[in-house]
Formats: sequence, C-alpha cells, structure tokens
Amino acid sequence: MTNEIARKPVNEMKNILNIPSIRTLFDNALSDNSGAFVSSLIDLYGGDSYLQECDPKDVVMEALKAATLKLPINKNLGFGYVVPFKNKQGKLVPNFIIGYKGLIQLAMRTGQYKSINSGIIYEGMEVSEDVLRGTLSITGKKTSNKVKGYFAYFELINGFEKSLYMTYDEAADWGKKYSKSFNKGPWNTEFDSQAQKTCLRRLLSKYGVLSTEMQTLEKAEEDGSIAIEAIDNNAVEELETTIIDQETGEVIETENIVAPF
Repeated sequence: MTNEIARKPVNEMKNILNIPSIRTLFDNALSDNSGAFVSSLIDLYGGDSYLQECDPKDVVMEALKAATLKLPINKNLGFGYVVPFKNKQGKLVPNFIIGYKGLIQLAMRTGQYKSINSGIIYEGMEVSEDVLRGTLSITGKKTSNKVKGYFAYFELINGFEKSLYMTYDEAADWGKKYSKSFNKGPWNTEFDSQAQKTCLRRLLSKYGVLSTEMQTLEKAEEDGSIAIEAIDNNAVEELETTIIDQETGEVIETENIVAPF
C-alpha cells in the first residue's frame, strides 16, 4: 500500500473534523482543551489500521461521547478507548468504552468519595472477606506475576465503605458475557484494566453514589448507546450528509470548510 493510499482515511477524518459545526461540538464540550483532544483523535485514528476501516464519521461520533464526559481517548492513559468491532453484518464499527481510570474520574467528580481504588491481587496475596460489613482484608506479598483476581474499594465522606473481589476467571466470564469487543479491544489488549473497571463498576452500581454521567453510562449498558447531550440536530445532520471525495479524501458539497490541520 502506498503512502498516498494509506493517508486517505486520515485525510477524511481531518476534513470531517474541520467542519465548523463539528468543531463547535468539541469546543462546547472541552473549551480550551478541544484542540488537544482533536489532535489525539487524529493520532489515534492514524495509528490504528482497524479503526481506519470504520466510517470516519462514526469514529467522530464515538469520540464525541468521550469528549462530553471530558475523558481523553489516548490508549496509554486508560481513561477511555474508541474500539472497532464487527457488527452482525461483519462490518467494522467503532464503539466508545470507558476505562477504569475514567470510571474513577467520574466517581470523584461527585464530591462524595473520600477514597476510591481498584487493583490486582497476585499470587502470594490473600483476600479475606468481612461478609457482615461488605469489606475486604488483603494480606501477604506478591510472589509472582500470576494474577489471582481483582478488587475494588470506596469510602464516602460520611464514612460508608464497601469492597468487592472478583477472581480472574470471574472477571473473564463477565467480559465474555457482556462485552461485544471481548476478543478485539481492551479486554484483549488491556485485560487487567478492564477487569479492574468491571469490579469497580459492579461495586459502584450497587452501593456507590452515581453522578449523572455515571447514570448515563449505566443506561448505555442497557440500550447499547451513550447519549451525546452536546450534539444538536443541525450538526448531526451536517455530519451525516457530508460527502467525501474517495480519490482525494476531501469533503465535498459542504460549505465553509477550513484548511486541514
């Protein structure tokens, strides 16, 4: 594949992001951090050949979900991911998935948590559960890199605290059952992070104080979508009707396109 052909999907992405109404959506969601987020989206898209097989307009829509939650999508940070997966027709489509660090971030924004944590239990470490209080005691030291399980813990500012422990197998079974991107996505490349998130999410959903953002994520688990409150109908319509020149990767039949990045 020549460099010119390889650049085409990225050119399409850049041109879509240069549509004024689309840039306004990111500006409204992120203010001064909009430019950095858009640049990270281009880097993400340009560095993922599978994601480039997705419709760039769909990738933008999924990235907007992260933007409205004010969570970065850099894979190395662990706050959120835009992951391609195959639908029933075998077509690759993108999907926004929150990371465990992103989940902690949303929880802390409520102002109700004194402490919140999740982590990995390795071979050599022992977990004892206080069934009455719903808390855990972790003893021993790590003796190898073999993972036994995952824990999540929180304490509210009023002193209420809860913990949850999941074995490695329990976390894997949960991912296989509920994640449509289990074989291709964060569960495949960042299993420990996804398992920690699952453990924390289950704990917060049952006992924690949920922000409006976290409630939106919980609803998304049920209906398979995350609402993008910042998007207005005109912007969505413009994005959906944008036409891309397949030879040049440029937007056509769309007014007021600014110069590419």
